[in-house]
Amino acid sequence: MHQPYQLAIAVRYLRARSRNSFISFISAVSTIGIALAVAVLIIVLSVTNGFFFELQQRTLGMVADATISGFSGPLEDWNATREAALQRADIDAAAPYVEGQGMIFANDTLAGISLRGIDPVLESQVSAIESFMVNGAVESLQAGTYAILIGVRLANQLEVSVGDQVVVFLAQASMTPFGAIPRQRAFTIGGIFDSGMYEYDRGMVFTSIADASRLYRTAGRASGLRLSVSDIYSAGSTATALARELGGGFYVSDWSRQHAAFFRSIQISKVILAIILSMVICVAVFNIVSTLVMVVREKRGDIAILRSFGASARSILGLFAAQGSIIGVVGVSSGVAFGVLVAVNLGRIVALLEKILGTELFSGEAYLISELPSRVDSLEVAQIGLLALALAILATVYPAVTAARQPPAEALRNE
Repeated sequence: MHQPYQLAIAVRYLRARSRNSFISFISAVSTIGIALAVAVLIIVLSVTNGFFFELQQRTLGMVADATISGFSGPLEDWNATREAALQRADIDAAAPYVEGQGMIFANDTLAGISLRGIDPVLESQVSAIESFMVNGAVESLQAGTYAILIGVRLANQLEVSVGDQVVVFLAQASMTPFGAIPRQRAFTIGGIFDSGMYEYDRGMVFTSIADASRLYRTAGRASGLRLSVSDIYSAGSTATALARELGGGFYVSDWSRQHAAFFRSIQISKVILAIILSMVICVAVFNIVSTLVMVVREKRGDIAILRSFGASARSILGLFAAQGSIIGVVGVSSGVAFGVLVAVNLGRIVALLEKILGTELFSGEAYLISELPSRVDSLEVAQIGLLALALAILATVYPAVTAARQPPAEALRNE
């Protein structure tokens, strides 16, 4: 009794009765359509955000924020370069590395690899390799032991475990009386890691920097330094500034440059998906227009009676605008709640589906990560809700204006 009569009549029009059940059904369809469109947009963008965040975190766990390496060969004095890097306030840590290509062999299986020599103590300051270990330890990489760390997928392919021996063939060759033959060395597996990224779990192996230096004959020199910087989004400029301070002659790279095309494609895909799914919301909003147009045609007599009792054109306009707004508010609220609920629990839902279907829906070989991540951005959720609500309210303008312009006398004559 305390609410405006326009709102009370709008709510009454939305209720199903025997005479206008079809219109009530169309109203329910409009509400469900908006809710589903909003929910789908929230879920898809949350998955995109989650995929981007997980990929970024896992990439930074294996790839340094930035690297600085010799332009034409190994660094002559990596200790001096490291000390100079640590003098900068925007560089938190620096670790040397020696890297090269090769092949690994075990149990009649041969696979291509990237072999990286690291200092176990310093490496823990620039990467998260320790947190990825599922068997063994990074500390097993001691000079002269020729221990090696391999990814879980490579270990499965080679059918090896900690303590087993593998043979590594280097891309460099040794000259013998019988000609050039690939250099090789037997290694003992000291640990197995699982970064969750197929690219690294299948093709990256680690050994001590001293052993890698002997293998690649760098005479104790490092290929470069891996840097940990204060601001990862300015890692490239930080490394470039360091190279200039050192007099140039260095090759500089950072995490975003190494995967620039991939991260850019994710951002572009996110924008395209947002635009396409926003069109779905627009389609759902059109149902509000058709619903209100039918209501206006059916309620011409009611409109005429209200006008005869003194209701103004503005009141009639507000009545049908309120009806469309109710559909929009209920639809958007339901869609936001459902979308956030599904997005937050998406990992559990996918796991349940995989268990029911007995198959792996997201293979690491195809998607780089072996699970479907989701990350809800509250700002994006608010923007989606406000956009859908604005479109729903905008959709009420034409039917409401049409209803307000209905001539009362003509409407009563046709009843």
